[in-house]
Amino acid sequence: MLARVHSAAILGVEAYEVQVEVDITRGMHNFTVVGLPDAAIRESRDRTAAAIRNSGFQYPMDRITINLAPADIRKEGPAFDLPIALGILLASGQISVDDLDRTIVVGELSLDGLVRPISGALPVALGAKSWGKQNVVVPSANGPEAAVVADFDVYGVDSLYGCACLLEQGFMEPPIQVPPEELDLTHTAYGVDFADVKGQEHVKRALEVAAAGGHNVLMIGPPGSGKTMLARRMPGILPPMDLSEALEVTKLYSVSGLIGEKTSLIRTRPFRAPHHTVSVAGLVGGGSVPRPGEVSLAHNGVLFLDELPEFGAAALEVMRQPMEDATVTIARAQMSLTFPANFQLVAAMNPCPCGFRTDPVRQCTCTSSQVGRYLKRISGPLQDRIDIHIEVPRLMPEEVMSRQAGEASQTIQDRVVAARERQRQRFANTPFHCNADMNAKALRQFCPLSPEVENLLRAAIDQFGLSARAFDRIVKLSRTIADLEGAERIAVHHAAEAVQYRSLDRKFWG
Repeated sequence: MLARVHSAAILGVEAYEVQVEVDITRGMHNFTVVGLPDAAIRESRDRTAAAIRNSGFQYPMDRITINLAPADIRKEGPAFDLPIALGILLASGQISVDDLDRTIVVGELSLDGLVRPISGALPVALGAKSWGKQNVVVPSANGPEAAVVADFDVYGVDSLYGCACLLEQGFMEPPIQVPPEELDLTHTAYGVDFADVKGQEHVKRALEVAAAGGHNVLMIGPPGSGKTMLARRMPGILPPMDLSEALEVTKLYSVSGLIGEKTSLIRTRPFRAPHHTVSVAGLVGGGSVPRPGEVSLAHNGVLFLDELPEFGAAALEVMRQPMEDATVTIARAQMSLTFPANFQLVAAMNPCPCGFRTDPVRQCTCTSSQVGRYLKRISGPLQDRIDIHIEVPRLMPEEVMSRQAGEASQTIQDRVVAARERQRQRFANTPFHCNADMNAKALRQFCPLSPEVENLLRAAIDQFGLSARAFDRIVKLSRTIADLEGAERIAVHHAAEAVQYRSLDRKFWG
């Protein structure tokens, strides 16, 4: 007898429909899975057999053939356990369901018949809705995650027996509902605040400008000056995510298996801080079946690279493409996948290998050649893609001992949100979202310069030897600083502040 259960698989960050066809015929017992399954799917034979027996059903000792269609796309993961087991029960006549054509079923089975959580439940639910399905059945632990899809029924099951009863009874139980407070994106807690940071007011200002315009930042300073502490507070001053951004982030974390059980929606902007030993594949994504890397997991958030020169040269250079395009394309012989990577880079580094080249207290022990080799690890093209270069000096004793709290993250965020709103109105009919996204044509359209500002920038180009890309980034920074002030046009003092954020090029790299 033939049975068909509709399921789904993940390719990149999107789901595609898979039909699980089960055919049981008389003959010597055999269990065959076709349709380009991976090892995890081929091993489902033993898991489904034990789960069916331990759930009170009979496992048929006949010839069982499983086909996963379409057969030309490779399937991976244990999420087909549940639909395969249901197909066997349907084909053997142990359960009867009137209509499964409008239902998607996914789930991994344990040997005792319980349903274990899977990766990618949210993309599956979003895909099922787009395919015109009526509902989706997922493990209970994945229920809240999948239930954030509006106007769509999501049912969570704990066991194979419970799933069989749910289907036979025609979905008599109510679907999972997500509490409204879990979808509230306006009140999110990051746990850290700029009020905790002592001193470094000029660095806080630079980070505020970066957050207001979506600019990348490089902080240079000795160990213990507060670079990491400042970077960790960066997501808290970025504008709150809207629902579409939150869904994009949650999808990426879902397919990567990084969402905790009973978690519905990721509401805070991501902060990823990979160690400098990370591989190229770990940073930008990869694998035989490509998976998102750190740059994609930082999508709509902050990617913090501490000890920037210690990262491998290949890893740093491969960052250039996602920093420009906000996407990562990974090509393989059989497929090419594109992952979103619209992140803000916050990098930190010491001024020399020992870290104390600019420290007024401790003496540097590095030779000039050691310093030169260390700084050359950051290539010129990568420097040009980082809008703000800011020095983070050692705190003075009076700053360390001060009990005065700094400005709170919420206050800074309010100014950032106001500046982003001005940019949203300015770019209403364009593909740009913030000032950092502008291309050369948009710069001419939205950033007209007065003769006084042009004279200042011409002098800066001559003095600092700025490239054309660096000049464009100074203009973008000037526009952001003007937005924070609420000014319609770029003034001389806006451009002067923007120029000082690029002055470290000459100091450290000549």
